[in-house]
Amino acid sequence: MISAESISHILQDERGVAWIGDKNVKVIEVVLDHVAYGWSADAIHEQHPHLSLAEIHAALAFYYDHAGEFDAQIERQKDELSTLRAATGKSPLQMRLRQAANAS
Repeated sequence: MISAESISHILQDERGVAWIGDKNVKVIEVVLDHVAYGWSADAIHEQHPHLSLAEIHAALAFYYDHAGEFDAQIERQKDELSTLRAATGKSPLQMRLRQAANAS
């Protein structure tokens, strides 16, 4: 007889935010590494060695099960960032760097 063991590496808080166990890492952080950089689970593990491969695979599986929600959240965050960047303009550091580049 084969017994099935259920292990859940993904927990959702009261707001519905998905976290990787007790690691204080949101699933979306792993998802962004995968989506933005095209990193495999092994590459993500190299960048986040405190996460097990099982936890990373669980996060990616959770993403694929809820891809529409995650993709919409990523788009909202990109839109918010664009709005903030437009509202704040160039930072003093950006202006000094541009001046330094133009002076050379």
